[in-house]
Amino acid sequence: MTRQLFICLVLLMLVGCAGTGNHLQESSSVVPTSETVDMRDSDRVRQLLEHQYAEWQGTPHRLGGNSRRGVDCSGFVQQTFASRFGLELPRSTNRQATLGDSVSRDQLQPGDLVFFKTGFKKRHVGIYKGDSRFLHASSSQGVAISSLNSQYWTSNYWQSRRVGVD
Repeated sequence: MTRQLFICLVLLMLVGCAGTGNHLQESSSVVPTSETVDMRDSDRVRQLLEHQYAEWQGTPHRLGGNSRRGVDCSGFVQQTFASRFGLELPRSTNRQATLGDSVSRDQLQPGDLVFFKTGFKKRHVGIYKGDSRFLHASSSQGVAISSLNSQYWTSNYWQSRRVGVD
């Protein structure tokens, strides 16, 4: 029985950010801004994303996590949009993937959500910051900035969405 439990725990750790919405949530550390940021202001959005990264860089990945002690990809996106842009997003990757408008990869702007299929039912989400780079909670590196042009992310790219723009 102990071996089965160990195997289950290892598999859960390997799953990463599946985005099923069935994560256990811990208390949130979101402190929403008092006003919504104009998501069309690319310079301001980029600046706010850089501040978010400076505060969260290296925060470890934790499935279902929603704080600086540990966070998964959809939790990090939810935290960022609430605290930096004054926008409330759903908690799961799958629900975030239905928001806003679809945008082609060559039309990405800072603040757009980028989604990846990283397994049969596994999904991953990050926030585009410009220059082919995005912020996300990586299962291997914690909160990090990665290149959309890397072989891994290019081969797993699924879609992008623009939220918060009327």
